[in-house]
Order: sequence, then structure tokens, then C-alpha cells
Amino acid sequence: QVQLVESGGGLVQAGGSLRLSCAASGRTFSSYTMGWFRQAPGKERKFVAQISWSGGGTYYADSVKGRFTISRDNAKNTVYLQMNSLKPEDTAVYYCAAAASYNDYARRGANEYDYWGQGTQVTVSS
Repeated sequence: QVQLVESGGGLVQAGGSLRLSCAASGRTFSSYTMGWFRQAPGKERKFVAQISWSGGGTYYADSVKGRFTISRDNAKNTVYLQMNSLKPEDTAVYYCAAAASYNDYARRGANEYDYWGQGTQVTVSS
């Protein structure tokens, strides 16, 4: 069992930056593939980024590639999402997710993850 708690959301102007954090409980954090998803009002939850258990493999949605960077610190049981050059269309609730697997391939579907955080709101004003 893994519990995930996101933080770092807030209100930022277009072009600005935010860094989201996701703190995980449990001693097996390093064995999980970690992902970030986002959900805008009235829309489905969408894949943003993923990082493998070792940090060696990363995947991004085309809409954020080159602007967002996912990273993890297994010693701190934390995964991060650095978001730069933010746009109003990035406004959403951002969720951290964990998949109990060492297999390194792109998991773009929400149903491929086993555990979820409660989400943190990111609002980008124009």
C-alpha cells in the first residue's frame, strides 16, 4: 500500500513556473513507476508525465514536452513535476499516481496505475 500526497499547486501567470511535489509513504517507493495526470473541469483525466522506478526512463504528453520535467528522489520518497512556460490550458487539478511495476514502458492510461493522490490545483492566468 502506498499513500500519495501532492503539494505545490497554486495560481501563476502565463509564462511562469511551478514545481509540484508528491510525497509517498511506505518503504517500497523505489519499486514504483510514478506518473502525473491532470484533469480540467468537465474533462477526463489525462496523462502528463511518467518516470520509471530508477529515474532512467521518462515519458511526456506531447502538450507538455519541452516545458515540464519529471524527476524523483528515492531517498526522500518524492516525485516532482517542474512546470515551466505555463499556459492557461495547463489549468487543472494535477494528480500523482503510482504503478507497482518495474517494467519501463509508457503507461498513459489512468487504469494502469494502482494508487492515487488527492490532487493539487494549478491555475494559470492569462
